[in-house]
Amino acid sequence: MSNPGARSLRGAGKEFMLRTEYGSQPPSDQMLGHPPPPLEVPYTKEKTILSLPAPGDITIPEVDLRDAIKLRESVRNYAAEPLTLAEVAFLLWCTQGVRHIDRVFTLRTVPSAGARHAFETYLLINRVEGVPPGLYRYLALEHRFAEESRDPGIARQVVAGCLNQQHILKSAVTFLWTAVPDRMTWRYGERGYRYLHLDAGHVCQNLYLAASGVGCGVCAIAAFDDAAMNRLLGIDGEEQFLIYVATVGKKP
Repeated sequence: MSNPGARSLRGAGKEFMLRTEYGSQPPSDQMLGHPPPPLEVPYTKEKTILSLPAPGDITIPEVDLRDAIKLRESVRNYAAEPLTLAEVAFLLWCTQGVRHIDRVFTLRTVPSAGARHAFETYLLINRVEGVPPGLYRYLALEHRFAEESRDPGIARQVVAGCLNQQHILKSAVTFLWTAVPDRMTWRYGERGYRYLHLDAGHVCQNLYLAASGVGCGVCAIAAFDDAAMNRLLGIDGEEQFLIYVATVGKKP
């Protein structure tokens, strides 16, 4: 039971917690028998598609999990060395890799409430062997890339949208995760918005730990201009919105 006295408190955060409590919401779309939303945002078949090495074909040096956890830290300075496509594929698999596809859910390499996996992964690529710089989207169900933009100014636009955090320019790759809330709220109603933010933490922690296996550092970013970044990604900010960002690059 919630504390009735807490309801007098002000603030959007407190209001969010109160309005997403159990018992304060109508039945979810799943309870009402409505069909689930697609497992992935559709993409235009005319877009340039890049194949990725299959997860089972990628060889990565072994790293002790205890060491990876003990040494985990945010890194903002990166070497000029590019990542290989196999290394990027490995990081994508570790953060959103699909292990099983069902009609209404996917099982992946990270936890998600009800296996809803409501994220899409965009990549700002600065230095990856064999891949032109630009903005790409990871098609997790097919383990492939779709090209979104080759605008030569896209990196500086991302920097501006992330409040001028310059290590984005120095990164080899910057991960930009967007949330598609309908995938989560279909099952959990408004409470699903809580789970989106929990899931973002699961995904980014996997990136931190996986990056240690390919000699990379990571820095998570939650400070960004929401409206500007959503416009840059071509999403509406409601049915899909940016939720988390993280830079990746070889450690100097």
